[in-house]
Amino acid sequence: MASKPNLVIVESPAKAKTIEKYLGADYTVKASMGHMRDLPKSKLGVDIEHGFLPQYEPLKGKETAIGALSSAAKSAKRVYLATDPDREGEAIAWHLKEMLGLNGEKAQRVTFNEITKKIVNESIAKPRELDMDLVNAQQARRVLDRIVGYQLSPLLWTKIKRGLSAGRVQSVATRIVCDREEEIRAFVPEEYWNLDVLLRCENGAEFLAKFYGNGAKQQELHSKEETDAVIAAITGDSFKVKSVVRGTRKKSPPPPFITSTLQMEASRKLNFPSRKTMSVAQSLYEAGHITYMRTDSLRLSDEALAAARSFIVANFGADYHNSRVFKAKAGAQDAHEAIRPSYPDATPESLRGSLSGDEYKLYKLVWSRFTATQMSDALYDTLAIDSISAGYVFRATESNLRFEGFLKVYQQDDEENKKRLPDLSDGDPLNLSKFDPQQKWTQPPPRYTEDSLIRVMEELGIGRPSTYAPTISTIMAREYVAKNGKALEPTALGETVNSLMKDLFASVVDTHFTAEMETSLDAIADGKRDWQEVLSTFYTDFAPLLDAAKGAERYKIPVEETDEICEVCGRNMVIKSGRFGRFLACPGFPECTNTKPLVVIMPGECPKCGGKILKREAKSKAKGKAYNFYACEKGKDACGFITFDVPTADNCPECGKTMFKKDGKGAHKAFCANATCPAYVAPKVAAPKEDAVDGAAPADVKKVATKKKAATTKKPAATKKTTAKKSTTKR
Repeated sequence: MASKPNLVIVESPAKAKTIEKYLGADYTVKASMGHMRDLPKSKLGVDIEHGFLPQYEPLKGKETAIGALSSAAKSAKRVYLATDPDREGEAIAWHLKEMLGLNGEKAQRVTFNEITKKIVNESIAKPRELDMDLVNAQQARRVLDRIVGYQLSPLLWTKIKRGLSAGRVQSVATRIVCDREEEIRAFVPEEYWNLDVLLRCENGAEFLAKFYGNGAKQQELHSKEETDAVIAAITGDSFKVKSVVRGTRKKSPPPPFITSTLQMEASRKLNFPSRKTMSVAQSLYEAGHITYMRTDSLRLSDEALAAARSFIVANFGADYHNSRVFKAKAGAQDAHEAIRPSYPDATPESLRGSLSGDEYKLYKLVWSRFTATQMSDALYDTLAIDSISAGYVFRATESNLRFEGFLKVYQQDDEENKKRLPDLSDGDPLNLSKFDPQQKWTQPPPRYTEDSLIRVMEELGIGRPSTYAPTISTIMAREYVAKNGKALEPTALGETVNSLMKDLFASVVDTHFTAEMETSLDAIADGKRDWQEVLSTFYTDFAPLLDAAKGAERYKIPVEETDEICEVCGRNMVIKSGRFGRFLACPGFPECTNTKPLVVIMPGECPKCGGKILKREAKSKAKGKAYNFYACEKGKDACGFITFDVPTADNCPECGKTMFKKDGKGAHKAFCANATCPAYVAPKVAAPKEDAVDGAAPADVKKVATKKKAATTKKPAATKKTTAKKSTTKR
């Protein structure tokens, strides 16, 4: 059979099948399976003395694929290099051209922002030359990261322990997490009080109002004495309505997704790790369902806006449509559109049968967000009632949805007040039914989660859309950061590495320096700076730091002791790292070899006693696989709370207790598991039979340790927690 005259090379087989279907009989589409060559693993692979020239070599295991592409390229009249439309994709296309020996006329570069028949054929009809500025920007990033990683890692082996590695962006991300931990330890809680009053109208209706302040000025209550003074004053005086203010409030839809916001929202709403989000998004892009998912642009095409308008007007009515254009933030590359559905009228339900569960959930998120951006504002009727007594103002507010607008397709998490306030007028008398003073303490800043770490990295200019997910995955894989529920905590190893980097390589882990380096890489991509000159400037400052660090003393990793007692010898167990991650071990090794798995602490608190909720694992003998359940840290004797429902970070608006959601695939609405709450929903607590678990029912599964937290300040008993004992890192 005669060979086809045109060869199209893409990165993945899934994309190849879709594109070949669109192009027809004159095109063969093959996949490179990502990179075909790279810097060698066994050595630095960069000639620093001669312009930082990289020494590329074919990747091991790709010999067959390289041979097949080479053979196909030789017989083709024209070769279209259709790798991903970003800097890395441009670099892969250049590597392919070099490896396959393609001349300028034969090799053509094309990019697809979306895998649809129209865009694929339009792109093939308008090929371009390779953009060497983009290629050089990617080369500069690769060489820069190689220099830092390969020259710093051996230093970590000699100063801390063997097997460690360092990275330019990863080290900064680790520092951000460590700095937050230091803020938490140094935090000193401050006392404050809330004061609520229950007021009764003349018709018997009651409503709750919150202390606002003295007259028109907002005031905070800092002590019991201040609170008691207000209570004494209002107890001896009458209440009346000071003012009733009615109004309308608008809520506008959020902008369409870019890479960072997609990862944040998928983490928050779907509980997807950032790497999983990007993997599922890649599948949706390759199947032609969404546009390219590595972007920092909020731009939407005219064609997409017109399609959205037609869909919204046809399905919801003209009142629901409002065309919007969003401006990209300063410094955005704006190379591609925002992330949107390729076909705006392709609803999630219409595609459900062809998508996996995770693909459906992420596509629904993308489709809903994009559609919402072109819909009308939601409108709320607002009401604020200020009541006054003894010169003190107490405020009650209400917000009720009048017109749902974009909320028809894209629900947000912030719940509106559904309670109705009574119909009152200025000067109406009120009676005090009761008051409720509540002592509170300010809380330390929260630990970062994946979505909040991505947000701060984006704000600081650390990395780019394609680097957020692999950066977070790397620092967790290296065990510099551990996940506790959704929270990211630095490990003792991570804090030790961070101490070394801050002491000896302050500029490398400086957030401003790293952001400036990203700006320099952008300048290379724009053709404004020479890539070798940027590397030379960096290395001139880096080399002396490296030489000076060789004479530094060793850094000792502090032992992370826990409150878990070894049942074999009675010692407090410690946290260690091994081939399969962190685990609990007896410090009496080799006399005592007892080990245990390390617990995962879930967000929220036990609805029965307020203790921590631990994620446990048991194995079903009947099904031969493991499953998760969640139990109070105090065990079955002291508390006994256990459930298969997943605790969330959200609190019930009625009682303030932790909310739960059903486990398993699909979107599940959170519910309250507090039996005394009006919004109570019975959790799934039925334990499996004794013979269904290896050795015991879930309540009898061995308890694993929680870290002790070293107390840096004296806190109220209600807010005390425990964590690992960590000595100050010593050099």
